[in-house]
Amino acid sequence: MIIAEQKPFERIVEMTAKARNILVAGCGTCVTVCLAGGAKEVAVVASKLRLAAQNAGRKITVTEATIERQCENEFVEKLAPALKGVDTVVSLACGIGVQFLAEAFQNLPILPGVNTRFLGAPSKQGTWQEKCMACGDCRLDKTAGVCPMARCSKNLLNGPCGGSANGKCEVNPQKIECAWQLIIDRMEKLGRLDELEAITPPNDWSTAHDGGVRETASEQAVPAKTEAMKSV
Repeated sequence: MIIAEQKPFERIVEMTAKARNILVAGCGTCVTVCLAGGAKEVAVVASKLRLAAQNAGRKITVTEATIERQCENEFVEKLAPALKGVDTVVSLACGIGVQFLAEAFQNLPILPGVNTRFLGAPSKQGTWQEKCMACGDCRLDKTAGVCPMARCSKNLLNGPCGGSANGKCEVNPQKIECAWQLIIDRMEKLGRLDELEAITPPNDWSTAHDGGVRETASEQAVPAKTEAMKSV
């Protein structure tokens, strides 16, 4: 799941300083689950924008809309009717959603209302941990399902280092588990401990952040933008 957190409200006010008709757009998936950009958060941000404008003596209109996903055409097109008369959109989706709206509605400024943090999973209620850094060269088959790139403080592919003790990482022994201790323990349970003697080569970073925008295509054709989206 993509984890995000709301930007400081002062930053949102700064970004919308010249706006007069603002739509605060939420996303009903990841950012809803991590309490950053769902319908409730949209309502709060919209109310705060109205109050801030009132206190500053500005006249603005703030409307609200939340769609299921801001990263798919079939849902984004449903946002088109809400954009009539709008001059600025504050998207509370992840960076992917913001870019998707910006491409779909090119005549409007689409502003990011949240900071996208990482790919994570819930560790307890209201808390998420980074589990994957989308490096593009997954080795989880060799590490018993524990990602050393995301979970080792030093991103070691051949570990552990000499700084772990009692299953904890030297970076923060009170909070951080040693990823390589987890890997070793799991490999031992699987009867595969001897496999860790093999040296793992460096990551192939050409599959990650190299060479511009990465793209993965399925066999299904990608639908074209609808007329409703083109007209906004």
